[in-house]
Amino acid sequence: MLKHSWIGRWLSQWQLQAMIWPSILLMIVFSFIPMFGLIIAFQDYSPLSGFTGSEFVGLDNFKAFFGDEGFYNVLINTLAISLLKLLIGFPLEIVLAIMINQLSMGFFKRFTQTVSYLPHFLSWVILGGMIISWLNSSGLVNSLLLSTHIIEEPISFLANESLYWWVAVLSDIWKEVGWGTILYLAAITGIDPSLYEAAKVDGAQFFKRIWHVTLPGMRNIIVLMFVLRVGSVLGSNLEQTLVLQNASNMGRSEVIDSYVYHLGLAQGDFSFATAVGIFSSVVSVTLLLMANFLTKRFSDSSIF
Repeated sequence: MLKHSWIGRWLSQWQLQAMIWPSILLMIVFSFIPMFGLIIAFQDYSPLSGFTGSEFVGLDNFKAFFGDEGFYNVLINTLAISLLKLLIGFPLEIVLAIMINQLSMGFFKRFTQTVSYLPHFLSWVILGGMIISWLNSSGLVNSLLLSTHIIEEPISFLANESLYWWVAVLSDIWKEVGWGTILYLAAITGIDPSLYEAAKVDGAQFFKRIWHVTLPGMRNIIVLMFVLRVGSVLGSNLEQTLVLQNASNMGRSEVIDSYVYHLGLAQGDFSFATAVGIFSSVVSVTLLLMANFLTKRFSDSSIF
């Protein structure tokens, strides 16, 4: 009887359990126990007074940021940049994965994959310095645009608020689009080649084979990545923002993560910053559940 109980199953898998429990322990220590600190969102927190000595203020911190006009500008920036990254970068990863998979020359295929992956392994400090250099008034981009007579005078891309969203979106896509193809390429390699042969016999041309064989074979991983990407819409890249942000583009570059960083660390308003962080997390979980519900309803696929 012990053999069929959960204790028996646990003992029969003790090697696997020994491998997973350190990770679970680390998650408890660094992810669950620190959640106790969320209490400071409901306090006028002072590091000297601590959790128990700080004054309880209820929802005052939440009322403060909902009443702050600057917060709505930050929210708009975050949503605009993240949604543009999702609408452009997400399908581009799928398209790039299909294009790479179609390459027949092994060397050229590996070279293309390596080149597309490379930016992912470089920090935003390095890439940000390159982007700032390329986009300044005498940089590479302005030189090319001037030499081809597309523009008549240099453009200060990072000093122009109206251009910042596109700079942030396109630079992030450049950095991550290659890395994002890995799971899609793995899904494509798992498709039965006989399905392509059958499609050819039926007279399906290249794009029809992609539409009727490749994309359905990638459906589960596409749904998984879409749901996860929607759930992180409010989590704009903090490193990218801090590198590319300056006084001239602050109105369009300030996002929720940098807003929390400046309030919590730079100004020391830990309670206010924690309240904003809780709001962002709640909205992210809500979007995750909504995306999962919609994908399950319309495609009969979901992650849970």
